[in-house]
Amino acid sequence: QVQLVESGGGLVQAGGSLRLSCAASGVIFRINTMGWYRQAPGKQRELVAGFTRDGITVYADSVNGRFTISRDNAKNTMYLQMISLKPEDTAVYYCNAEIRRAVWASDHDYWGQGTQVTVSS
Repeated sequence: QVQLVESGGGLVQAGGSLRLSCAASGVIFRINTMGWYRQAPGKQRELVAGFTRDGITVYADSVNGRFTISRDNAKNTMYLQMISLKPEDTAVYYCNAEIRRAVWASDHDYWGQGTQVTVSS
């Protein structure tokens, strides 16, 4: 079984920083894509930042220049460094990955349990 476990959320004042981590564990042949999504109360889940199949990074306009996504392939771990946080960044942040468990297997989408980020004004 594959699991994605996020960590690093918390409460921070506006202008502060946080670093989120997402570790993928289990039997993994290849991670095709990885990304961070967030969902604020009453709003739809949205992409924050991610890696495409070609390893290209993409960012939502609202976080571009403030958030940086990175990954450690050896550890199957992805990070999201967030600076200059704003109250509107408050949300539950989810890790997502499309993973193939074996060379003969199909790709599947996995989600973490989410980590709360709260930015106070």
